[in-house]
Amino acid sequence: MKIITLLALFFGCGMALVNAEPSSSSSKKDQKKAKDTNIVKNIVESSKAKKDGEVCELPKTDAELRKLLSPEQYRIMKENGTERPFENKYWNNKHPGIYVDLISNEALFSSKDKFDSNSGWPSFSKPIKDERVVEKKDATHGMTRTEVRSKTADAHLGHVFDDGPSDAGGLRFCINSAALKFVPLEKMEEMGYDKFLPLFDKKDWEKANKEPYKN
Repeated sequence: MKIITLLALFFGCGMALVNAEPSSSSSKKDQKKAKDTNIVKNIVESSKAKKDGEVCELPKTDAELRKLLSPEQYRIMKENGTERPFENKYWNNKHPGIYVDLISNEALFSSKDKFDSNSGWPSFSKPIKDERVVEKKDATHGMTRTEVRSKTADAHLGHVFDDGPSDAGGLRFCINSAALKFVPLEKMEEMGYDKFLPLFDKKDWEKANKEPYKN
């Protein structure tokens, strides 16, 4: 198991455990899940439209940001941290929908571009729109990688590698679940993301209706 974990670190998002927190007890995980759910609920309820009803008002101070995010989310999004592989919310999520920035609510990735990379992190072949992410050189931890940040919130999302599916462009956007909020297909119109509905087809709708998403 230790060998598998080490391989995941070097061939996945890279050096994850350098920044990752130790595994917590089940009670702490339950508390964190409840807090994360409340955070998402508060973001949706307090959202103030700025761009097609999609982007909410951004926190103006670090104190406001810390109030919005859990300690783990802050560590990852503002301190360039990395969550543990296979122990995060969306690595194995196969439900149709979109993934949005947890801070700004801006749509970043689609399930149509998500694939199983066997890395333990959510992996996408491309962002929903290229201009919504920013790539920067990352030379930390003795490696040279390409960091991916959300443009609007300027938050760390993960890294991009060139070992993705060749038939989809060859890229792998390795993204932290803690930086994202998943919006299931059946909730997209209700939550103001109807302009992205054309990305999905009849089969996606059949799957969504047959197996409703459970948060």
